Amino acid sequence: MILFALRCADGHEFEGWFRDGETFEAQQKAGEIACPECGDARVEKAVMAPAISRSRNRMPASPAQMRQALVELRRQVETNCDYVGPRFAEEARKIHYGEVDPHGIYGEATRDESRELKDEGIAFGQIPWVSPSDA
Repeated sequence: MILFALRCADGHEFEGWFRDGETFEAQQKAGEIACPECGDARVEKAVMAPAISRSRNRMPASPAQMRQALVELRRQVETNCDYVGPRFAEEARKIHYGEVDPHGIYGEATRDESRELKDEGIAFGQIPWVSPSDA
């Protein structure tokens, strides 16, 4: 997975996760990426500082740091995407086939639904959904 900083034609900046650069290019060309603020599908990559490690001997992130990163990822998804619950596969197809305007969604899909989406060439991601609190 790769994270790109994106900007719509109206200047709104946001981030998007993609399987790879080719996936971004294909989704961009198909108009499948839309600004979460205004819905504009004229989206380009924005300038983004690369994440460069300063040392090969750098310690891996601690479990607490990894958990915090997943909590932040969840916050970003919940802030910038629409929750569609168990209708995820259905809504992803509507977006992929142009039945609705492209927009970010999240929800649940069964293994069979996920396999079918993959077989249809519909790009999606799965992330560990951690609780925002330690409780």
